[in-house]
Amino acid sequence: MLIPLAFLLLAGSSLAVAQLEIGYYSKTCPNVEAIVREEMEKIISAAPSLAGPLLRLHFHDCFVRGCDASVLLNSTEGSLAERDAKPNKSLRGFSSVDRVKAKLEAACPNTVSCADVLTLMARDTVVIAKGPFWPVALGRRDGKVSSAVEAADQLPPAFGDIPLLTKIFASKNLDLKDLVVLSGAHTLGMAHCPSYADRLYNFSSAYNADPSLDSEYADRLRTRCKSRDDKAMLSEMDPGSYKTFDTSYYRHVAKRRGLFQSDAALLTDPTTREYVQRIATGKFDDVFFEDFSESMIKMGNVGVLTGAEGEIRKKCYIVN
Repeated sequence: MLIPLAFLLLAGSSLAVAQLEIGYYSKTCPNVEAIVREEMEKIISAAPSLAGPLLRLHFHDCFVRGCDASVLLNSTEGSLAERDAKPNKSLRGFSSVDRVKAKLEAACPNTVSCADVLTLMARDTVVIAKGPFWPVALGRRDGKVSSAVEAADQLPPAFGDIPLLTKIFASKNLDLKDLVVLSGAHTLGMAHCPSYADRLYNFSSAYNADPSLDSEYADRLRTRCKSRDDKAMLSEMDPGSYKTFDTSYYRHVAKRRGLFQSDAALLTDPTTREYVQRIATGKFDDVFFEDFSESMIKMGNVGVLTGAEGEIRKKCYIVN
């Protein structure tokens, strides 16, 4: 039943996406998913806090030039790459991607793209963190261009309101439901102080702290985040459950305890607010898991390169 579901979700997408296939490597690298999963089990077992960062890498890749692994490329002389853009400075997990890619190169040289590796790693991260499984259609190719300017311009900002976020998501063929569902990825991981400190200090001429943030929670965050310049301190995006993929994120948001302004923004729109409040009851975990799977499949299909486009990188951080 899984394969028809995947093709059903692919139907109606662009021609490039139609060329992605379940079992794309069945003849050229039949054990690709098993190899990725085995290595991911080792990585997350050794460092459970990497679950959020590895999922975030895939998000940040797909929102700039599509899911083409351009986020993994190193900067070159005269060309600043995506990973060095300001919103990407806190990205982690690059060495884990290199580790998985090396295993695949040993088993199937010059066959599996870094873009597919990143997509599979994101799925397996969620599964290992007790989240849903979804089928991943493969066949993405790797891009040859990576621009810090594009990343700074196109990534959804932590301070985004619903109109801005809706516009950014729409540019990737993702809708309002995808926005509120994919925000649920904030159940995993931690965030650096500068990404939310503006909500705690000198928020506006009328308020020191963001009035949409629960005041008790704001006080608690201030004990960890002493100033806007505190780059070392980390806070859990889903306090008490940041290594487990679950629905508790929505319960925090419903109580006005989302860490980012973009989390709080979900309560300002009737459609997204209703979804937050429904999932926050804890009675619809299965609905969220299914919705998240569908939105991840949609996001994983954004702007993909297929066929003769792009290349299959030998090392994910440098073009061939």
